[in-house]
Amino acid sequence: MQEIFGYAPNGETVHRYTLWGGGLTASIMTWGAAVQDLRLDGHAPALVLGFPRLEDYLAHSPYFGATVGRYANRIAKGQVRIDGTLYKLDRNQANNHHLHGGSEGTGKRVWTVADFGQDFIRLEIKEKDGHMGYPGNCHMACTYRLLPDGVLSVVLEARSDRPTICNMAHHSYFNLDGRPDILDHEIRIDADHYIPVDGDQIPMGDILGVIGSPFDLRQMRTVRNDEHGEQILYDHNFCLSDERTDKRSVALVRSPHSGVSLEVRTGEPGLQFYCGYKVNTPVPGLHGAPYGAFCGLCLETQIWPDSPNHDQFPNAILSPGETLVQETDYVFSRA
Repeated sequence: MQEIFGYAPNGETVHRYTLWGGGLTASIMTWGAAVQDLRLDGHAPALVLGFPRLEDYLAHSPYFGATVGRYANRIAKGQVRIDGTLYKLDRNQANNHHLHGGSEGTGKRVWTVADFGQDFIRLEIKEKDGHMGYPGNCHMACTYRLLPDGVLSVVLEARSDRPTICNMAHHSYFNLDGRPDILDHEIRIDADHYIPVDGDQIPMGDILGVIGSPFDLRQMRTVRNDEHGEQILYDHNFCLSDERTDKRSVALVRSPHSGVSLEVRTGEPGLQFYCGYKVNTPVPGLHGAPYGAFCGLCLETQIWPDSPNHDQFPNAILSPGETLVQETDYVFSRA
């Protein structure tokens, strides 16, 4: 089903498409190639955070459900060097750093629908050479597909006519029981290392082991993790591998209240786990009430943040003639 969902600031029409399949119902909008709503058969609450009106996405959304790029996550000082040339990117985080492709990144623009059917949709977007400071005309695509057994498949692709950096990511905030926060959710992330960050969430260059730290999530434990009386504010990259691999299971989240589980399968080398502690929306979300802190969690599969500025991090260069393919499955089930 296709319908008009609203209008972008530049007047472009934003459409919403509804998909069915595999026990899931998904609403996808062309603004940001975003998952606007996601439901699991037999489970009434939405599985993701979102708004019923486009106007609220434009004014209040912290990338709810969006496809973010050209480079997801952060680039320190908005600077990157490619083949010896320094490029200065849009500084849209605290006027100092580059975040999620900049102020007009892919999560904040209207995509074009290239193809769709009952259980899939393919959206495309083009960025011109120099957009947000990036070199190269870059053609990106996002394909959502609902597969059997509760699988939301997300395939991201990109091509460029000049050497550039590219690292896209899906940015849904998940809530598996419809309660006001996800602190009782249990989580496991199959990572032996994580990336410590400074006060601006910029990697400091170290790759630390998780053993003995609050970042040891290799066994199921609650998101609620009070250390010295304060909740650990997770917004960190967990290092799954040094480079892109075959798709494999990397994380599991479960709500003890609803019995709904979410498994993440990906070939990406990093997983950004964000517990949603900064969320504070003044308008109602999909459940009819505003969203507060810890109301949803993000599991962003991607290359590590600020990777182009750290030689020991995975490679994020996309060269002419190459096609970047990033595949992630979000697999939902009920006990």
